[in-house]
Amino acid sequence: MNVATVLVGSVLGVLIGHRLSHRTRDLVTDALGLVTLLIAFMSALTVGDEVLSDAVGDSAPILIVLGAMLIGGITGSLLRIEERLEGFGAWLQHRFSRRGNGEEENRFVEGFVTASMVFCVGPLTFLGALSDGLGRGADQLLLKSVLDGFASIAFAASLGWGVAASALVVLVVQGLFTGIGALLGDVLPDAHVTALGATGGLMLIGVALRLLKIKQVAVADLLPALIVAPLLVQLLVVLR
Repeated sequence: MNVATVLVGSVLGVLIGHRLSHRTRDLVTDALGLVTLLIAFMSALTVGDEVLSDAVGDSAPILIVLGAMLIGGITGSLLRIEERLEGFGAWLQHRFSRRGNGEEENRFVEGFVTASMVFCVGPLTFLGALSDGLGRGADQLLLKSVLDGFASIAFAASLGWGVAASALVVLVVQGLFTGIGALLGDVLPDAHVTALGATGGLMLIGVALRLLKIKQVAVADLLPALIVAPLLVQLLVVLR
């Protein structure tokens, strides 16, 4: 469902994109950046939830997010996740388009990377897929599918076919976490999920900064933080 809405939204976005002026396309991207920033703040502020502070202590939640971002960022930088993701986007551009100049390739890569981050970094990506795998229903993923469909229209109108290519990342990432949920069962306590969501929200702020052309944050290199955050919560729970 999510892959389908991204693909359909991307096609619609590309079809109407040529009818929009460059100024209008930039405004659409800015609007998406502002909305992403709003969603990011709402997710990041869950770091103050009582379920997390009760599990690790009142002063620990911020330190958990900080530690997750630092450890995850260093790990992602060493693994060159951002560079590899951009390289994959460039390969797709060469594979499916025989024409194009450097500007078109950069636009394709930016659309692919930006859309992949927006569609795959948010808490709904991981929580929805895990819930689906655990047999709790796909309500969260269906909601995310609708949101991504509308977002992909606006993204594709501004950034082109690279947005459609991000459907591959959605398929792999959400499919992976659905499989993990099915194999492991219900293993993540509420505190661990809250830390994961707060860390993901902070990373989405980085995505918003990219969309608003304020700072090109290497958000992909921070992805390992989503694994580190629940691990740090578990470590503090054990130590307490």
